[in-house]
Amino acid sequence: MAMVVKNNIPAKNTLNQLGRNEKAMRKSLEKVSSGMKINSAEDDASGFAIAEKMVTQVRGLNQDIDNTQTGMSMLKVAEGGLQSTIDILSTLKEKVINAANDSNSDADRAIIQKELDQAIDQLDENANVMYNGKTLLDGTHNNEVHPATYTTLVNESLDSGSLGTFSLITSMCDASGRSLEIFSDSRIEYSYVHQGKTYFSVLDPVGNEFVGSMFSHSKDDKGNQPASSMMKTVLTDKLGKDRVGEDVYTISREKALVFQAGTKGLEGQISGLTINVVNKDGSVNRTANSVLNNFYEAIQAEDESPDNALVFQTGTKANQAIKMGFSDMRTTALGLRATDGSTLSISTQKMANAAISVLDLALEKALKLQTTIGSVEGRMEYTSANLTTASENTQATESVIRDADMAKEMTAYTKHNVLVQASQSMLAQANQNSSSVLSLLQ
Repeated sequence: MAMVVKNNIPAKNTLNQLGRNEKAMRKSLEKVSSGMKINSAEDDASGFAIAEKMVTQVRGLNQDIDNTQTGMSMLKVAEGGLQSTIDILSTLKEKVINAANDSNSDADRAIIQKELDQAIDQLDENANVMYNGKTLLDGTHNNEVHPATYTTLVNESLDSGSLGTFSLITSMCDASGRSLEIFSDSRIEYSYVHQGKTYFSVLDPVGNEFVGSMFSHSKDDKGNQPASSMMKTVLTDKLGKDRVGEDVYTISREKALVFQAGTKGLEGQISGLTINVVNKDGSVNRTANSVLNNFYEAIQAEDESPDNALVFQTGTKANQAIKMGFSDMRTTALGLRATDGSTLSISTQKMANAAISVLDLALEKALKLQTTIGSVEGRMEYTSANLTTASENTQATESVIRDADMAKEMTAYTKHNVLVQASQSMLAQANQNSSSVLSLLQ
């Protein structure tokens, strides 16, 4: 090999190796100190992009978990207020049943009325329960209602064949086809509650009256007839339209006895209905009463309103959410208070008896909402568990792509450190090679 002084090629080669070893050592030190084998796009462009996407996914999932937890907290607040409402309604029914007993005087009923009025005020307080500035049970966060709906009470305990063939009251039979034994000389007393006022209607005797004429002679406790028909009776299997305009039918899809409010929305809401069949001798026809009073509320009266339901974002994509609408639990919606502020009256035995049905329907509304809230809470529990699992698995995948094997990286760092030291030593030796030329120049 020629002896030269201008270009020390061995030293340059050694310097190049030293640079490479130092760079490799810096990379190993970076991986060991950060715990990640991919610290920038320079390390692995595609792996870095995939890992960053997964980091974003994990952060989104963790926020979804927080959203679910706060959503459940809101539902717990609503459920607490609603449970208080149910407790009050249960107590009120107990009081009203007491007021319907003729062992009480009208003075006693007046005392019970005061207790009833205070409890009704508390029900409105419960409806105003709040979470983070949002009032939950006053109807402001209801689902969409379009168009407004009519109160529709349905009795499917009657023989649909007899209803379809005969519309005479005396021809009505129960579901098994047995006659209700309502005779032409029987008396039927009807009562229903509208805007807190109780209306009565009596067919005495029944004679040859048709089912549709049941409420044609309604009067309040002062003998005044309503300005217009507030209740109508029909025999049909098509009940009307629900809050989204869909047709509603009887459960059996057979004709049934249907009681429907004459006016839509809360303005026309019928909040209670009772039917009492009395035989000629004055005894109560319990069999007929049991069948005729076995009705359910197929369509709840609601005013038209936009979709104000609350949305709980539980996914990482748009519209991956759970919606929850809270029905109106104010006393006007429950039928316990009129729009003019007057409350349900139990001043007489008949009015107290009619109030029992009002509280039954109010309880049905409250329990229906409680069931909905409980169902959404259960769903959110499953959602939270699913999100937690998804976050864990996504983070595990990101770890596989990005996290460093510390034993492997420490071994690499040690190797590169030794090579750097060796390169430094060899660079010193390579620099000494050129100085040997000086011996030829002496």
